[in-house]
Amino acid sequence: MNRYSLLTVIAYLLGPTLIIVSHIGSLLVLATGLSWGAVAWVVFLYLLRMLAITAIYHRLLTHKSYQAPAALLWLGSIIGASAGQMGPSWWKAHHLSHHQHVEQALDPHSPYTPVQGLMGFYWSQGGWVLSSQLFPEKLPNDVEKDPVMKVIDRLHFLPLVALGALSYCLGGLEYIGAFFLSTTLLFHGVQTVNSLAHIIGKQPFITDDRSRNNALVAFLTLGEGWHNLHHAFQSSSRHGITVSDRQVIYLIDPTFRFIKILEGLKLASKLRIPSELSLLARAKPQTSPPLAILATSKTSVNS
Repeated sequence: MNRYSLLTVIAYLLGPTLIIVSHIGSLLVLATGLSWGAVAWVVFLYLLRMLAITAIYHRLLTHKSYQAPAALLWLGSIIGASAGQMGPSWWKAHHLSHHQHVEQALDPHSPYTPVQGLMGFYWSQGGWVLSSQLFPEKLPNDVEKDPVMKVIDRLHFLPLVALGALSYCLGGLEYIGAFFLSTTLLFHGVQTVNSLAHIIGKQPFITDDRSRNNALVAFLTLGEGWHNLHHAFQSSSRHGITVSDRQVIYLIDPTFRFIKILEGLKLASKLRIPSELSLLARAKPQTSPPLAILATSKTSVNS
C-alpha cells in the first residue's frame, strides 16, 4: 500500500464501502416496493453499465480486442465507474494479474486459492474486494499516462454517487432503492465470471487453467461467461464461440453484437477474432472415437 498516495488509498477504499452501502440500500425496496417504472430503471442501469464493463473496461481497455476513439473509451469508462466496479486503472490491473497468475497464489480472485470450497466461492464472488487484495500490485502504464483516464480512475466514486442522486431525483426513495438493487445485482453478475465461470461449465478449448464456458454466466454478463474461449484467445472481441464435433459454433454474445454496432457507426475498428483454423487447432480432442473407427469396429463385429 506504500506505493500509493494517501488520496489514492482513500479513493480505492471508497469502492468496497460504496458496494456495501449498495447492498444495504437494496433493502429499501422492501419498504417502497418497485413500480414497473422502477423495475425498468433496475434493468436499464444493469444492462447499460454491464455493457460498459464488458465492451469498454474488458474487451477494449484491457485486452485491446478492437480499436475505438479516445472519447468512446473515456465515456465508457465513466459509465463503467458508475457501475461501482472501481476505475479503469484498478480494473485493468486486477484483470491482467488474473490472467498472468490464473488460479495461482497471486491470482486476486481465484475460487481455488487461497481457499477452496464454499469459502473459495465467497472469495471469488466478492470477498477478495474486502481484503488487502483490493490494492493491485502495479497499475497499468498506458492508463496511468492518459490524464483523463487517470482522473476517472481516482474519482471513480463520483459517477456512482451522481447516478444515485439522479435516481433519487427521478423517483425518490423508490428509485434510489432500485439504483442500489441494480448496482448490487451488477456487482455479483460481474463476479460470477470469477467464480462460476471457473467452477461449472464446459472446456472446449485447451488452456492451463479451469476456465469454463458457462451459459448462465454468459446470460448475466452479456457474453462474458464464455470464459474458456476468452482464456484460450484473450484478445478476441468475440467470446461466444465453441467447438463441437470439429465444427466451430458461434454462441449468443450481446457484447460482441454491441461492438459490431459500434463498428457500423465507425466507432470501432480492427476487431480481433481468431480464425476457424486457430479455433480448431486449440480445441480439445474429441472424447468420442471418429466415425471411421466406429464403422471399422462395427464391420469387424459383423464379420
